[in-house]
Amino acid sequence: MENHFIKLINVTKTYHQGLSPVTALDHINLKISRNEFLAITGKSGCGKSTLINMIGGLDSPDEGKVLIDGEDISHMDDRRLTLFRRNRVGIIFQFFNLLPILTLEENIALPHLLKEGTDSLEEKIDHLLIEMGLYQRRHHKPYELSGGEMQRVAICRALINDPDLILADEPTGNLDSASGRQVLEILRRLRDEQGKTILLVTHSPEGAAMADRVLRMKDGRLLVE
Repeated sequence: MENHFIKLINVTKTYHQGLSPVTALDHINLKISRNEFLAITGKSGCGKSTLINMIGGLDSPDEGKVLIDGEDISHMDDRRLTLFRRNRVGIIFQFFNLLPILTLEENIALPHLLKEGTDSLEEKIDHLLIEMGLYQRRHHKPYELSGGEMQRVAICRALINDPDLILADEPTGNLDSASGRQVLEILRRLRDEQGKTILLVTHSPEGAAMADRVLRMKDGRLLVE
């Protein structure tokens, strides 16, 4: 019996630029197993980010279903969708999205503070900072860090609520090659050592090489590599 962690059924999304419709996702069907590392590649504008936003509950389809663990998140109300994102999904963005007035610790803590209860928060943050080699910089502000360090902080923030799904949208896009390789190796370890399900959107051949499976997008459709 099939038991896929993530399943997209006939997912379609159209935006409008002026009077012209633009199909970002064109009847997408996709199955992702639990603990899989999947990379999505393709040119800018092909629909990669829209796809990842659908799976993360940041956008909803015009048609079709997005099933996570058998639950259709595309028909959740706002409150249930917020709880789903908070508890089940960690998102890593290309541009870090760190708040400049907060320290590393405070940036990492934000998603957890939105949860009910703050069990062992300090211990969790310390553990993540040590794992990422950032413990000595925990009181620094983002402007005091390199791009690679800021992306590692963003990974800590994505992991603070221990989600089972990590969505990474071009996480190496603003990094030099050495920092980018380090971020990709961290993502691979999260899959290998913690059993996380990883969905990576990337232009990077190195990123695709880290994945268990690679799919390419073109004009809103998925193609098998």
